[in-house]
Amino acid sequence: ELKTPIATIIGAIDTLKDTGIPIPAPQQNELLNEMETAANRLSYQVENLLNMSRVESGNFRLKTDWIDVNEIIFSCIRKIPAQHVKRFIFKPDDKLPLLKLDEGLIETALYSILHNAARYTPEQATVTIDARYEDGFLTITISDSGTGIPEQHLSHIFEKFYRLPHSGTGGTGLGLSIAKGFVEAHEGKISVRNLKAGGAQFEITLPAEVSYLNSLKNE
Repeated sequence: ELKTPIATIIGAIDTLKDTGIPIPAPQQNELLNEMETAANRLSYQVENLLNMSRVESGNFRLKTDWIDVNEIIFSCIRKIPAQHVKRFIFKPDDKLPLLKLDEGLIETALYSILHNAARYTPEQATVTIDARYEDGFLTITISDSGTGIPEQHLSHIFEKFYRLPHSGTGGTGLGLSIAKGFVEAHEGKISVRNLKAGGAQFEITLPAEVSYLNSLKNE
């Protein structure tokens, strides 16, 4: 997973530097696009490895602040590869209060789940995200209309380096285990189940303090 994008970048650079072969502008742009894609893939995998190290060491403190959960969800969707973005459905709840959480960890956890949904569900499948706050807990559900997860694999889905059989090339099997670690760092819970209508649903539940300003507004 690390060597393949590195090889792509080095190969493209060598081609561009080879002054003995004139390269038309369209081909140059194609090489640059390949380098960009490979660099982004490499960056994501390195970030996953660093995050996994943080989870395992437990050597980090939550940096909590008042965050807008709707905006974090939109930010995660914007990071999804362009060809998959239209599959994501999210209707923000304008009444959702500001909550005190670690923005970086929550965004990483959410993106890991959405990224998995983009990669491993059929192209025609949709992914619906819902967020609500009730009785001191934030609940975020991510539901897809894909084929679901084989029952025998559900209990292993959050294990480190675990990947479903026949899931294709790419991926290190770290994303969901990192999501679990970052959610549990907030003393929250994450779970997955198959939906009767088809597809899988992830649910994140987090205890979260509500902003005093929101409390005043509601009174």
